[in-house]
Amino acid sequence: MANTTYEHTPDRGATAGVLAYLGTACAVLLLMMLVGLLMRLEQAQIIDIGANWFYELMTLHGAGMVGIAGIAGAAVMWHFLRQYVDLSPGIFMANLALFLVGVAMIITSIVFGHFHGAWTFLYPMPSKAMGMWSQEAAALFMGGLLVIGVGFLLMHLDIARAIIVRYGNFARALGWPQLFGHDDGNAPPPTVVASTMVTIVNIVGLVVGASILTMMLVNLYLPEFTIDPMLAKGMIYFFGHVFINATIYMAVIAVYEILPRYTQRPWKANKVFLASWTASTLMVMFIFPHHLLMDFAFPQWMLIMGHIIGYLNTVPILVVTGYGALMIVFRSGIRWDMASRLLFISLFGWAAGAMPAFIDGTITVNYVMHNTLWVPGHFHTYLLLGMVAMVFGFVYYLGKPAQHAPESWLDRAAFWGFTSGALGFTLSFLYAGKESVARRYAVHLPEWLPYDRIGSLFAALVVASSLIFVLRFFSRLGAAGRDYTRAPLAQGAAA
Repeated sequence: MANTTYEHTPDRGATAGVLAYLGTACAVLLLMMLVGLLMRLEQAQIIDIGANWFYELMTLHGAGMVGIAGIAGAAVMWHFLRQYVDLSPGIFMANLALFLVGVAMIITSIVFGHFHGAWTFLYPMPSKAMGMWSQEAAALFMGGLLVIGVGFLLMHLDIARAIIVRYGNFARALGWPQLFGHDDGNAPPPTVVASTMVTIVNIVGLVVGASILTMMLVNLYLPEFTIDPMLAKGMIYFFGHVFINATIYMAVIAVYEILPRYTQRPWKANKVFLASWTASTLMVMFIFPHHLLMDFAFPQWMLIMGHIIGYLNTVPILVVTGYGALMIVFRSGIRWDMASRLLFISLFGWAAGAMPAFIDGTITVNYVMHNTLWVPGHFHTYLLLGMVAMVFGFVYYLGKPAQHAPESWLDRAAFWGFTSGALGFTLSFLYAGKESVARRYAVHLPEWLPYDRIGSLFAALVVASSLIFVLRFFSRLGAAGRDYTRAPLAQGAAA
Protein backbone atom coordinates (compact mmCIF):
# COMPACT_ATOMS: atom_id res chain seq x y z
CA MET A 1 0.00 0.00 0.00
CA ALA A 2 1.63 3.26 -1.08
CA ASN A 3 2.44 6.09 1.29
CA THR A 4 0.83 9.41 0.41
CA THR A 5 0.36 12.80 2.01
CA TYR A 6 -3.01 14.45 1.97
CA GLU A 7 -4.56 17.61 3.29
CA HIS A 8 -6.21 17.33 6.69
CA THR A 9 -9.99 17.26 6.35
CA PRO A 10 -11.47 20.50 7.75
CA ASP A 11 -13.42 20.14 10.95
CA ARG A 12 -17.00 21.14 10.15
CA GLY A 13 -18.68 21.02 13.52
CA ALA A 14 -19.96 17.97 15.31
CA THR A 15 -22.34 15.28 14.09
CA ALA A 16 -25.62 14.70 15.88
CA GLY A 17 -24.12 11.56 17.42
CA VAL A 18 -21.16 13.42 18.92
CA LEU A 19 -23.49 16.09 20.28
CA ALA A 20 -25.69 13.38 21.82
CA TYR A 21 -22.62 11.88 23.50
CA LEU A 22 -21.47 15.27 24.79
CA GLY A 23 -24.95 16.24 25.99
CA THR A 24 -25.21 12.96 27.91
CA ALA A 25 -21.67 13.37 29.25
CA CYS A 26 -22.23 16.94 30.45
CA ALA A 27 -25.54 16.13 32.18
CA VAL A 28 -24.28 12.97 33.91
CA LEU A 29 -20.93 14.55 34.78
CA LEU A 30 -22.67 17.42 36.53
CA LEU A 31 -24.89 14.95 38.41
CA MET A 32 -21.86 12.90 39.51
CA MET A 33 -20.14 16.08 40.71
CA LEU A 34 -23.19 16.86 42.86
CA VAL A 35 -23.06 13.31 44.26
CA GLY A 36 -19.38 13.79 45.06
CA LEU A 37 -20.16 17.08 46.82
CA LEU A 38 -22.82 15.36 48.94
CA MET A 39 -20.26 12.76 50.00
CA ARG A 40 -17.76 15.42 51.07
CA LEU A 41 -20.48 17.31 52.95
CA GLU A 42 -21.41 14.09 54.76
CA GLN A 43 -17.79 13.45 55.76
CA ALA A 44 -17.53 17.08 56.90
CA GLN A 45 -20.65 16.54 59.05
CA ILE A 46 -22.35 19.50 57.36
CA ILE A 47 -25.23 17.24 56.30
CA ASP A 48 -26.42 13.90 57.70
CA ILE A 49 -27.53 11.33 55.13
CA GLY A 50 -26.26 8.28 57.02
CA ALA A 51 -23.59 5.71 56.29
CA ASN A 52 -25.73 3.50 54.05
CA TRP A 53 -26.63 6.37 51.76
CA PHE A 54 -23.00 7.48 51.72
CA TYR A 55 -21.82 4.10 50.43
CA GLU A 56 -24.64 3.96 47.90
CA LEU A 57 -23.62 7.40 46.62
CA MET A 58 -19.97 6.32 46.62
CA THR A 59 -20.87 3.32 44.45
CA LEU A 60 -22.93 5.49 42.10
CA HIS A 61 -20.23 8.17 41.92
CA GLY A 62 -17.44 5.70 41.20
CA ALA A 63 -19.25 3.71 38.53
CA GLY A 64 -20.86 6.82 37.06
CA MET A 65 -17.64 8.80 36.72
CA VAL A 66 -15.77 5.91 35.10
CA GLY A 67 -18.58 5.32 32.61
CA ILE A 68 -19.21 8.95 31.73
CA ALA A 69 -15.49 9.61 31.34
CA GLY A 70 -15.51 6.81 28.77
CA ILE A 71 -18.46 8.33 26.91
CA ALA A 72 -16.88 11.81 26.87
CA GLY A 73 -13.50 10.49 25.74
CA ALA A 74 -15.17 8.40 23.02
CA ALA A 75 -16.94 11.51 21.70
CA VAL A 76 -13.62 13.35 21.34
CA MET A 77 -11.86 10.40 19.71
CA TRP A 78 -14.69 9.52 17.31
CA HIS A 79 -15.19 13.15 16.25
CA PHE A 80 -11.60 13.54 15.08
CA LEU A 81 -10.86 9.97 14.01
CA ARG A 82 -13.75 10.00 11.53
CA GLN A 83 -11.70 12.51 9.49
CA TYR A 84 -9.10 9.81 8.81
CA VAL A 85 -10.99 6.50 8.71
CA ASP A 86 -14.50 5.35 7.80
CA LEU A 87 -16.39 4.78 11.07
CA SER A 88 -19.92 3.45 11.51
CA PRO A 89 -22.34 6.04 12.97
CA GLY A 90 -24.82 3.23 13.71
CA ILE A 91 -22.43 1.36 15.99
CA PHE A 92 -21.39 4.64 17.58
CA MET A 93 -25.00 5.35 18.52
CA ALA A 94 -25.58 1.73 19.58
CA ASN A 95 -22.84 2.22 22.16
CA LEU A 96 -24.64 5.25 23.57
CA ALA A 97 -27.95 3.36 23.66
CA LEU A 98 -26.38 0.41 25.51
CA PHE A 99 -24.69 2.85 27.87
CA LEU A 100 -28.04 4.43 28.79
CA VAL A 101 -29.58 0.99 29.34
CA GLY A 102 -26.67 -0.01 31.57
CA VAL A 103 -26.90 3.26 33.51
CA ALA A 104 -30.60 2.67 34.13
CA MET A 105 -29.82 -0.82 35.46
CA ILE A 106 -27.07 0.49 37.76
CA ILE A 107 -29.19 3.35 39.11
CA THR A 108 -32.06 0.92 39.77
CA SER A 109 -29.73 -1.45 41.63
CA ILE A 110 -28.44 1.36 43.87
CA VAL A 111 -31.47 3.59 44.41
CA PHE A 112 -34.10 0.86 44.72
CA GLY A 113 -31.98 -2.22 45.49
CA HIS A 114 -29.56 -0.38 47.82
CA PHE A 115 -26.50 -2.06 46.31
CA HIS A 116 -23.38 -0.38 47.72
CA GLY A 117 -20.48 -2.71 47.03
CA ALA A 118 -18.45 0.10 45.36
CA TRP A 119 -17.64 0.25 41.66
CA THR A 120 -14.95 -2.39 42.25
CA PHE A 121 -17.63 -4.98 43.25
CA LEU A 122 -14.89 -7.24 44.65
CA TYR A 123 -15.68 -10.95 44.78
CA PRO A 124 -17.41 -12.38 46.77
CA MET A 125 -18.99 -9.20 48.16
CA PRO A 126 -21.93 -8.97 45.70
CA SER A 127 -23.15 -12.43 46.71
CA LYS A 128 -22.37 -12.00 50.44
CA ALA A 129 -24.54 -8.98 51.18
CA MET A 130 -25.58 -10.01 54.72
CA GLY A 131 -29.03 -8.57 54.07
CA MET A 132 -27.76 -5.16 52.90
CA TRP A 133 -28.97 -5.70 49.33
CA SER A 134 -30.77 -8.39 47.35
CA GLN A 135 -29.41 -10.86 44.86
CA GLU A 136 -31.36 -9.06 42.15
CA ALA A 137 -29.74 -5.72 43.04
CA ALA A 138 -26.26 -7.21 42.71
CA ALA A 139 -27.22 -8.83 39.39
CA LEU A 140 -28.60 -5.54 38.07
CA PHE A 141 -25.42 -3.68 39.01
CA MET A 142 -23.03 -6.19 37.44
CA GLY A 143 -25.38 -6.71 34.50
CA GLY A 144 -25.45 -2.95 33.90
CA LEU A 145 -21.66 -2.83 33.85
CA LEU A 146 -21.63 -5.76 31.44
CA VAL A 147 -24.11 -4.06 29.08
CA ILE A 148 -22.02 -0.87 29.10
CA GLY A 149 -18.88 -2.89 28.45
CA VAL A 150 -20.47 -4.66 25.48
CA GLY A 151 -21.38 -1.30 23.94
CA PHE A 152 -17.84 0.02 24.26
CA LEU A 153 -16.44 -3.25 22.91
CA LEU A 154 -18.63 -2.98 19.81
CA MET A 155 -17.46 0.60 19.26
CA HIS A 156 -13.79 -0.32 19.61
CA LEU A 157 -14.16 -3.32 17.30
CA ASP A 158 -15.64 -0.99 14.67
CA ILE A 159 -12.73 1.42 15.18
CA ALA A 160 -10.29 -1.49 14.83
CA ARG A 161 -11.99 -2.51 11.59
CA ALA A 162 -11.80 1.01 10.18
CA ILE A 163 -8.15 1.46 11.16
CA ILE A 164 -7.13 -1.88 9.65
CA VAL A 165 -9.03 -1.15 6.43
CA ARG A 166 -7.23 2.18 6.12
CA TYR A 167 -3.73 1.29 7.33
CA GLY A 168 -3.51 -2.47 6.84
CA ASN A 169 -2.71 -3.41 10.44
CA PHE A 170 -2.17 -1.98 13.90
CA ALA A 171 1.61 -1.84 13.44
CA ARG A 172 1.28 0.61 10.57
CA ALA A 173 -1.34 2.61 12.45
CA LEU A 174 1.06 2.92 15.40
CA GLY A 175 3.74 4.18 13.01
CA TRP A 176 6.10 1.22 13.43
CA PRO A 177 7.55 1.48 9.89
CA GLN A 178 8.62 5.07 10.71
CA LEU A 179 9.58 4.21 14.31
CA PHE A 180 11.78 1.22 13.56
CA GLY A 181 12.84 2.21 10.04
CA HIS A 182 13.35 5.39 8.06
CA ASP A 183 11.14 8.26 9.17
CA ASP A 184 9.81 9.38 5.80
CA GLY A 185 7.49 11.96 7.35
CA ASN A 186 4.41 9.90 6.45
CA ALA A 187 3.64 8.48 9.88
CA PRO A 188 -0.06 8.32 10.74
CA PRO A 189 -1.45 11.47 12.38
CA PRO A 190 -1.37 11.66 16.21
CA THR A 191 -5.12 11.05 16.31
CA VAL A 192 -4.77 7.72 14.53
CA VAL A 193 -1.80 6.65 16.68
CA ALA A 194 -3.63 7.50 19.91
CA SER A 195 -6.88 5.87 18.75
CA THR A 196 -5.01 2.69 17.79
CA MET A 197 -3.39 2.50 21.21
CA VAL A 198 -6.73 3.04 22.97
CA THR A 199 -8.45 0.45 20.78
CA ILE A 200 -5.84 -2.23 21.49
CA VAL A 201 -5.79 -1.78 25.26
CA ASN A 202 -9.54 -1.29 25.66
CA ILE A 203 -10.46 -4.37 23.64
CA VAL A 204 -8.22 -6.44 25.91
CA GLY A 205 -9.47 -4.70 29.07
CA LEU A 206 -13.14 -4.95 28.14
CA VAL A 207 -12.88 -8.67 27.33
CA VAL A 208 -11.23 -9.30 30.71
CA GLY A 209 -13.89 -7.19 32.44
CA ALA A 210 -16.74 -8.96 30.67
CA SER A 211 -15.22 -12.32 31.60
CA ILE A 212 -15.05 -11.62 35.34
CA LEU A 213 -18.51 -10.01 35.35
CA THR A 214 -19.97 -13.07 33.63
CA MET A 215 -18.25 -15.42 36.09
CA MET A 216 -19.52 -13.41 39.05
CA LEU A 217 -23.07 -13.38 37.66
CA VAL A 218 -22.91 -17.16 37.33
CA ASN A 219 -21.60 -17.41 40.92
CA LEU A 220 -24.47 -15.21 42.10
CA TYR A 221 -27.03 -17.84 41.06
CA LEU A 222 -24.82 -20.95 41.25
CA PRO A 223 -22.77 -20.53 44.45
CA GLU A 224 -21.00 -23.84 43.84
CA PHE A 225 -19.27 -22.13 40.90
CA THR A 226 -16.45 -20.49 42.85
CA ILE A 227 -13.74 -18.08 41.72
CA ASP A 228 -10.29 -17.53 43.16
CA PRO A 229 -10.64 -14.16 44.98
CA MET A 230 -7.15 -12.97 43.99
CA LEU A 231 -7.78 -13.85 40.34
CA ALA A 232 -11.09 -11.98 40.47
CA LYS A 233 -9.48 -8.92 42.05
CA GLY A 234 -6.66 -8.92 39.51
CA MET A 235 -9.11 -9.13 36.60
CA ILE A 236 -11.32 -6.36 38.02
CA TYR A 237 -8.41 -4.01 38.61
CA PHE A 238 -6.88 -4.79 35.22
CA PHE A 239 -10.16 -3.97 33.48
CA GLY A 240 -10.87 -0.89 35.59
CA HIS A 241 -7.37 0.54 35.42
CA VAL A 242 -7.07 0.07 31.67
CA PHE A 243 -10.51 1.57 30.99
CA ILE A 244 -10.15 4.69 33.15
CA ASN A 245 -6.66 5.38 31.81
CA ALA A 246 -7.92 4.96 28.25
CA THR A 247 -10.45 7.76 28.81
CA ILE A 248 -7.70 10.37 29.11
CA TYR A 249 -5.78 8.87 26.17
CA MET A 250 -8.96 9.38 24.12
CA ALA A 251 -9.57 12.91 25.40
CA VAL A 252 -5.99 14.09 24.78
CA ILE A 253 -6.73 13.80 21.06
CA ALA A 254 -8.52 17.14 21.48
CA VAL A 255 -5.17 18.66 22.48
CA TYR A 256 -3.40 17.12 19.49
CA GLU A 257 -6.03 18.40 17.08
CA ILE A 258 -7.14 21.76 18.47
CA LEU A 259 -3.97 23.42 19.81
CA PRO A 260 -2.26 23.13 16.39
CA ARG A 261 -5.25 24.90 14.85
CA TYR A 262 -4.73 27.80 17.25
CA THR A 263 -0.97 28.00 16.74
CA GLN A 264 -0.86 26.98 13.05
CA ARG A 265 1.90 24.55 13.97
CA PRO A 266 1.43 20.84 13.21
CA TRP A 267 1.80 18.30 16.03
CA LYS A 268 4.29 15.99 14.33
CA ALA A 269 4.21 12.24 14.82
CA ASN A 270 8.00 11.91 14.99
CA LYS A 271 9.99 8.95 16.33
CA VAL A 272 9.84 10.17 19.93
CA PHE A 273 6.06 10.59 19.74
CA LEU A 274 5.58 7.17 18.14
CA ALA A 275 7.89 5.50 20.66
CA SER A 276 6.03 7.03 23.58
CA TRP A 277 2.65 5.77 22.36
CA THR A 278 3.98 2.29 21.65
CA ALA A 279 5.49 2.21 25.14
CA SER A 280 2.21 3.42 26.64
CA THR A 281 0.33 0.65 24.81
CA LEU A 282 2.36 -1.92 26.71
CA MET A 283 2.69 -0.10 30.04
CA VAL A 284 -1.01 0.66 30.47
CA MET A 285 -1.71 -3.07 30.35
CA PHE A 286 1.03 -4.00 32.82
CA ILE A 287 0.88 -1.15 35.34
CA PHE A 288 -2.25 -2.21 37.23
CA PRO A 289 -0.39 -4.22 39.96
CA HIS A 290 0.63 -0.92 41.55
CA HIS A 291 -2.94 -0.96 42.95
CA LEU A 292 -2.30 -4.39 44.47
CA LEU A 293 0.96 -3.72 46.32
CA MET A 294 -0.73 -4.37 49.68
CA ASP A 295 -1.87 -7.83 48.51
CA PHE A 296 1.11 -9.89 49.64
CA ALA A 297 -0.49 -13.04 48.18
CA PHE A 298 0.09 -11.80 44.63
CA PRO A 299 3.28 -13.08 42.94
CA GLN A 300 6.20 -10.89 43.90
CA TRP A 301 7.24 -10.36 40.28
CA MET A 302 3.85 -8.77 39.53
CA LEU A 303 4.22 -6.27 42.35
CA ILE A 304 7.77 -5.37 41.33
CA MET A 305 6.58 -5.00 37.72
CA GLY A 306 3.82 -2.62 38.85
CA HIS A 307 6.36 -0.62 40.84
CA ILE A 308 8.82 -0.24 37.96
CA ILE A 309 6.26 0.43 35.22
CA GLY A 310 4.52 2.89 37.53
CA TYR A 311 7.69 4.94 37.42
CA LEU A 312 8.26 4.55 33.68
CA ASN A 313 4.68 5.39 32.73
CA THR A 314 5.11 9.02 33.77
CA VAL A 315 7.70 9.63 31.03
CA PRO A 316 5.33 9.68 28.01
CA ILE A 317 2.95 11.97 29.90
CA LEU A 318 5.46 14.49 31.20
CA VAL A 319 8.12 14.48 28.51
CA VAL A 320 6.34 13.82 25.23
CA THR A 321 2.83 15.29 25.42
CA GLY A 322 3.60 18.01 27.99
CA TYR A 323 6.82 19.13 26.30
CA GLY A 324 5.16 18.89 22.89
CA ALA A 325 2.37 21.23 24.00
CA LEU A 326 4.87 23.75 25.34
CA MET A 327 6.75 23.73 22.04
CA ILE A 328 3.53 24.10 20.05
CA VAL A 329 2.50 27.15 22.08
CA PHE A 330 5.91 28.79 22.70
CA ARG A 331 6.17 32.08 20.75
CA SER A 332 3.26 31.03 18.54
CA GLY A 333 1.21 34.17 19.09
CA ILE A 334 -1.68 31.96 20.19
CA ARG A 335 -4.94 33.75 20.89
CA TRP A 336 -6.10 32.42 24.23
CA ASP A 337 -9.78 31.70 24.64
CA MET A 338 -11.81 29.28 26.76
CA ALA A 339 -11.03 26.26 24.58
CA SER A 340 -7.28 26.82 24.39
CA ARG A 341 -7.04 27.72 28.09
CA LEU A 342 -8.89 24.60 29.21
CA LEU A 343 -6.91 22.35 26.88
CA PHE A 344 -3.59 23.80 28.02
CA ILE A 345 -4.42 23.61 31.74
CA SER A 346 -5.60 20.02 31.20
CA LEU A 347 -2.03 18.97 30.41
CA PHE A 348 -0.91 20.42 33.73
CA GLY A 349 -3.68 18.46 35.46
CA TRP A 350 -2.65 15.24 33.73
CA ALA A 351 1.01 15.70 34.59
CA ALA A 352 0.34 16.88 38.16
CA GLY A 353 -2.00 13.94 38.75
CA ALA A 354 0.73 11.53 37.69
CA MET A 355 3.07 12.71 40.45
CA PRO A 356 1.05 11.44 43.46
CA ALA A 357 0.63 8.15 41.57
CA PHE A 358 4.39 8.03 41.06
CA ILE A 359 4.88 8.47 44.81
CA ASP A 360 2.16 6.01 45.78
CA GLY A 361 3.57 3.46 43.36
CA THR A 362 6.63 3.11 45.57
CA ILE A 363 6.12 -0.08 47.56
CA THR A 364 7.26 1.26 50.94
CA VAL A 365 5.11 4.38 50.55
CA ASN A 366 2.14 2.38 49.28
CA TYR A 367 1.95 0.34 52.48
CA VAL A 368 1.24 3.57 54.39
CA MET A 369 -0.57 5.80 51.86
CA HIS A 370 -2.70 3.61 49.60
CA ASN A 371 -5.75 3.34 51.86
CA THR A 372 -5.78 7.06 52.59
CA LEU A 373 -7.28 10.04 50.77
CA TRP A 374 -3.95 10.42 48.96
CA VAL A 375 -5.24 8.05 46.26
CA PRO A 376 -8.51 9.95 45.55
CA GLY A 377 -6.30 13.06 45.45
CA HIS A 378 -4.23 11.47 42.70
CA PHE A 379 -7.02 10.30 40.45
CA HIS A 380 -9.21 13.36 40.98
CA THR A 381 -6.28 15.53 39.84
CA TYR A 382 -5.69 13.80 36.54
CA LEU A 383 -9.40 13.17 35.89
CA LEU A 384 -10.92 16.46 37.02
CA LEU A 385 -8.15 18.91 36.13
CA GLY A 386 -6.89 16.72 33.27
CA MET A 387 -9.47 14.64 31.44
CA VAL A 388 -12.58 16.68 32.32
CA ALA A 389 -10.79 19.93 31.41
CA MET A 390 -9.96 18.41 28.01
CA VAL A 391 -13.63 17.60 27.46
CA PHE A 392 -14.79 21.06 28.51
CA GLY A 393 -12.15 22.58 26.20
CA PHE A 394 -13.49 20.47 23.33
CA VAL A 395 -17.04 21.52 24.18
CA TYR A 396 -16.10 25.21 24.08
CA TYR A 397 -14.24 24.68 20.81
CA LEU A 398 -17.29 23.14 19.15
CA GLY A 399 -19.74 25.65 20.58
CA LYS A 400 -17.89 28.83 19.68
CA PRO A 401 -20.20 30.73 17.28
CA ALA A 402 -17.24 32.18 15.34
CA GLN A 403 -13.48 31.70 15.39
CA HIS A 404 -12.78 35.10 16.96
CA ALA A 405 -16.01 35.53 18.91
CA PRO A 406 -15.50 37.41 22.21
CA GLU A 407 -16.04 35.70 25.54
CA SER A 408 -18.06 36.93 28.47
CA TRP A 409 -16.68 37.74 31.90
CA LEU A 410 -18.79 34.85 33.20
CA ASP A 411 -16.87 32.36 31.05
CA ARG A 412 -13.54 33.68 32.29
CA ALA A 413 -14.74 33.66 35.89
CA ALA A 414 -15.91 30.05 35.45
CA PHE A 415 -12.49 29.07 34.08
CA TRP A 416 -10.64 30.50 37.08
CA GLY A 417 -13.29 29.12 39.43
CA PHE A 418 -12.94 25.64 37.93
CA THR A 419 -9.13 25.74 37.96
CA SER A 420 -8.74 27.09 41.48
CA GLY A 421 -11.60 24.92 42.77
CA ALA A 422 -10.13 21.75 41.26
CA LEU A 423 -6.69 22.57 42.66
CA GLY A 424 -8.04 23.28 46.14
CA PHE A 425 -10.29 20.21 46.07
CA THR A 426 -7.55 17.81 45.03
CA LEU A 427 -4.95 19.33 47.35
CA SER A 428 -7.34 18.90 50.28
CA PHE A 429 -7.46 15.19 49.42
CA LEU A 430 -3.70 14.94 49.09
CA TYR A 431 -2.96 16.80 52.32
CA ALA A 432 -5.54 14.72 54.18
CA GLY A 433 -3.87 11.60 52.79
CA LYS A 434 -0.52 12.88 54.01
CA GLU A 435 -2.16 13.16 57.43
CA SER A 436 -3.34 9.50 57.12
CA VAL A 437 -7.06 10.26 56.72
CA ALA A 438 -8.62 6.97 55.61
CA ARG A 439 -10.48 6.73 52.33
CA ARG A 440 -13.90 5.11 51.79
CA TYR A 441 -15.03 6.08 55.31
CA ALA A 442 -18.47 7.63 55.71
CA VAL A 443 -17.75 8.88 59.24
CA HIS A 444 -14.62 10.90 59.92
CA LEU A 445 -12.85 11.63 63.18
CA PRO A 446 -13.11 15.18 64.58
CA GLU A 447 -9.49 15.96 63.71
CA TRP A 448 -10.20 15.11 60.04
CA LEU A 449 -13.14 17.49 59.66
CA PRO A 450 -11.16 20.63 58.73
CA TYR A 451 -9.82 18.91 55.59
CA ASP A 452 -13.32 17.74 54.69
CA ARG A 453 -14.83 21.20 55.13
CA ILE A 454 -12.14 22.93 53.09
CA GLY A 455 -12.53 20.27 50.40
CA SER A 456 -16.32 20.77 50.40
CA LEU A 457 -15.95 24.50 49.73
CA PHE A 458 -13.66 23.90 46.78
CA ALA A 459 -15.93 21.12 45.50
CA ALA A 460 -18.87 23.52 45.52
CA LEU A 461 -16.80 25.99 43.47
CA VAL A 462 -16.01 23.26 40.93
CA VAL A 463 -19.69 22.33 40.63
CA ALA A 464 -20.77 25.96 40.17
CA SER A 465 -18.11 26.58 37.50
CA SER A 466 -18.94 23.33 35.71
CA LEU A 467 -22.61 24.30 35.70
CA ILE A 468 -21.69 27.43 33.73
CA PHE A 469 -19.67 25.34 31.27
CA VAL A 470 -22.55 22.90 30.78
CA LEU A 471 -25.21 25.60 30.41
CA ARG A 472 -23.01 27.39 27.89
CA PHE A 473 -22.70 24.17 25.88
CA PHE A 474 -26.45 23.53 25.83
CA SER A 475 -27.10 27.14 24.81
CA ARG A 476 -24.72 26.72 21.86
CA LEU A 477 -25.82 23.34 20.55
CA GLY A 478 -26.81 24.90 17.23
CA ALA A 479 -23.37 26.39 16.73
CA ALA A 480 -21.70 23.13 17.78
CA GLY A 481 -23.50 21.26 15.03
CA ARG A 482 -23.27 23.97 12.36
CA ASP A 483 -21.45 23.12 9.14
CA TYR A 484 -18.69 25.72 9.14
CA THR A 485 -15.01 25.29 8.39
CA ARG A 486 -12.27 25.89 10.92
CA ALA A 487 -8.65 26.46 9.96
CA PRO A 488 -7.32 23.28 8.31
CA LEU A 489 -4.01 21.76 9.31
CA ALA A 490 -1.73 19.86 6.95
CA GLN A 491 -0.98 16.38 8.23
CA GLY A 492 0.75 13.33 6.89
CA ALA A 493 -0.96 9.97 6.81
CA ALA A 494 -0.10 6.52 5.62
CA ALA A 495 -2.63 5.20 3.14
